[in-house]
Amino acid sequence: MQQSSIIGVDIGTTSTKSVAFGLTGEVLYYQTVEYPILSEEPGQAEQEPEQVLEAVLSTLGKVLEWQQQRGCKLEGVSFSSAMHSLILMDAAGEPLTRCLIWADSRSHACADEIRNSPVGHKIYLQTGTPVHPMSPLPKLCWLRQEQPELFGQAAKFIGIKEYVLYRLFGQYKVDQSVASAMGLFNIFEFEWHQDALEVAGVKPEQLPEPVPPTYTFRELKPAYASLLKIPADTPFVIGASDGCLANLASHAVRAGEAVVTIGTSGAVRVMSNKPATDLQERVFSYALNKDHFVLGGAVNNGGVALRWFRDTFYAAETAEAMAKDQDIYELLNEVAESISAGADGLLFLPYLLGERAPIWDGAARACFIGANYNHSRAHFLRAVMEGVIFGVNSVVQALEQTVGPISCIYANGGFSFSELWVQMLADVTGKKVQLTETPEGSAFGAALMGMYALQLLPSLEEAEHMIRVSRTYEPDMESHRTYAKGYAVFEALYPKLKESFEQLNNA
Repeated sequence: MQQSSIIGVDIGTTSTKSVAFGLTGEVLYYQTVEYPILSEEPGQAEQEPEQVLEAVLSTLGKVLEWQQQRGCKLEGVSFSSAMHSLILMDAAGEPLTRCLIWADSRSHACADEIRNSPVGHKIYLQTGTPVHPMSPLPKLCWLRQEQPELFGQAAKFIGIKEYVLYRLFGQYKVDQSVASAMGLFNIFEFEWHQDALEVAGVKPEQLPEPVPPTYTFRELKPAYASLLKIPADTPFVIGASDGCLANLASHAVRAGEAVVTIGTSGAVRVMSNKPATDLQERVFSYALNKDHFVLGGAVNNGGVALRWFRDTFYAAETAEAMAKDQDIYELLNEVAESISAGADGLLFLPYLLGERAPIWDGAARACFIGANYNHSRAHFLRAVMEGVIFGVNSVVQALEQTVGPISCIYANGGFSFSELWVQMLADVTGKKVQLTETPEGSAFGAALMGMYALQLLPSLEEAEHMIRVSRTYEPDMESHRTYAKGYAVFEALYPKLKESFEQLNNA
């Protein structure tokens, strides 16, 4: 019998993954292509849109070729993407800027000005997006102030997934999930929020049309149909944002269940059947669709912190591993595992790219605290990994204060390939952590949304039978007690250093 499949394409911050799934949820084949974050001045974090498009076409093309060689029937393609990106497009459909990603913090002053104004609080309560340099709202204000001529030339303001789909189909559409994370979209009315548009200085017609995550394109441009060797009417489902789809992929829909995703960045999320906002503005509320909302908090510094440490302090080992086609992260895990929990009193505040939840401070900086003469490079590596988890734990605790106790965590994202890192999450939080058999959560969530859109799945709730727990990590309580002491110091560091960070940022 001919096997059917659906491809989930996850357009991430540092890579794009295309994954072919069988219709019962099993991974058949996948491809990944990385691309750099461009940072030529403090706070800048950009990417070349065409480079991302090429990564989509490359990974998708290789997966399609693999399927075609094996006679698999392609049911469709569905998309996930990182949130908060921004590209200015001219009237001819060409980009005026590179893609500003969530990590770009140059709009820090604009974000502060909006957040501290009466209208800023109202915008958060209606959009569910905390006012922070990550989101397009302050980015637009900053561009309007700093580059008014360029801003005035823009015919459209879009994100990276909208750019890819515009190239493939010639239409400006944005799914309601990605739109809900822009700081410009009313999550109660499901339309652009007028107050936010006025603050940003944009008109509704300058934004892509919001559509449900089940919206399906069927008119692929002939050149791309030829390149990918598929019929032009192959269904492409617009999908949703990576965070919301990661929750769907883990099916963490019950009270007390949370999903922790750590890829380049990280997030802690719970599902709700209605939107909710926090008067203290600590958590986000994003839409998956009109019946499913994801509440939580995101951290800027997940795997990117380990990648920074790898490239900066293990450059020679990384080059050697690449030459031998070995996985450098296996070596890093072995090195970190040789150091006991707590890194002998060395702490890492992981704010390399500023920070989102729960402090929402684009000016925050990373630092090591507690170093002494006996600490080795291995200690610093261990401290980086622990610091990322401490940052995630701060969101877990803020979320529990907002929505109630969390008893179980489903983990996914790139960090889930590291047993050490996942065990660290269990030990720091003191909670049971479960891995699903599909660690590429956002791509799997995109595939599930695609199946639902193409009527291959009766409802999103019906996906539960496809989601299988592959391993459970119980917290080691001795390590938990050690981490609790370290976390108490970690938690107190930011308030003490906030003023120093601001001074460094303005130096």
